[in-house]
Amino acid sequence: MSLAALILYGADKRKAVRGVWRIPEKVLLGISLLGGAVGGILGMTLFRHKTRHAAFWAANLFGLFWQLAVVLILFLYQFGWIG
Repeated sequence: MSLAALILYGADKRKAVRGVWRIPEKVLLGISLLGGAVGGILGMTLFRHKTRHAAFWAANLFGLFWQLAVVLILFLYQFGWIG
């Protein structure tokens, strides 16, 4: 998902520069929330795209935190520390 987010952010930036049809913001936000937060953050910083939009920072950071929480819970469960 992160690789897909990175590619979509790059593609949208390229489309913005060319002035052609863009990828909808809800697609970019959705992919960041649904597992692609790392790629979304990398895409924002590498391509300097959507960095001034608070909604994109919020979605990516929220996505990152919940994705890290899921990884932590799975890790703790794997070693029998919870569940």
